[in-house]
Amino acid sequence: MKKQDLIPGDWYRILFGETPVIFQVEVLLRTFIMYVALLIVVRLMGKRMGAQLTISELAVMITLGAIVSPGMQTPQSGLLLCTMILICALLFQRAIYFFEYKSKRFEQVTQGKMSILVKNGVMQMDELEKTKVSRQQLFAAIRNEHIFNLGDVDRVYLEACGLFSIFEAAEPRPGLILFPPDDESISDFQQIPLENSIACANCGHVPDDHDRAQQCSACGARQWGSASITRSNQPVDTAS
Repeated sequence: MKKQDLIPGDWYRILFGETPVIFQVEVLLRTFIMYVALLIVVRLMGKRMGAQLTISELAVMITLGAIVSPGMQTPQSGLLLCTMILICALLFQRAIYFFEYKSKRFEQVTQGKMSILVKNGVMQMDELEKTKVSRQQLFAAIRNEHIFNLGDVDRVYLEACGLFSIFEAAEPRPGLILFPPDDESISDFQQIPLENSIACANCGHVPDDHDRAQQCSACGARQWGSASITRSNQPVDTAS
């Protein structure tokens, strides 16, 4: 379009562009055909495409959007070409699935590895840094499982697909409280503070001694808070 053709207030150009009005009917037909083709291709790619996406699946989904868009909106683009590219994307993704099934090493290269973010109630700070997961993101995922004390967590895995797998400890144990500090009423109701026990405010490690001047043996930090234990039906000795 030339500069002199840009006339302010030209509603026909604003609404229909440079195409005739009848092309809008063709757009509906093109959109319907490409939508059906896209549904078929995604269905053939497998059930994983309808669940949590892996890195390769996310890349394919973005590619699919770029493939179908010109076929639906651009008069110069034919539907057969877009359909052929869709089929190529399908074959490419199915080939990735095949090689991932055959080779564990290839699967790790394309999908990544599982990471352990929490072990026995202590956050693994090197893994958090490596996976770019913040403490608040981790706390939110744990609280979503109705766990409010880090001591109650046995393991937290960050799966290769990006999901958190959280396993609760068999018995409550002292740990770092996961309630927001401003929500004191809920904290007092759910947790029992332990007077002579401390927890590392950085990783949640609970040392045997109670010297707040010491360095955390798990992460090297010197930031300490009071440890607490989840309230249960059993009596708890808060002086221990």
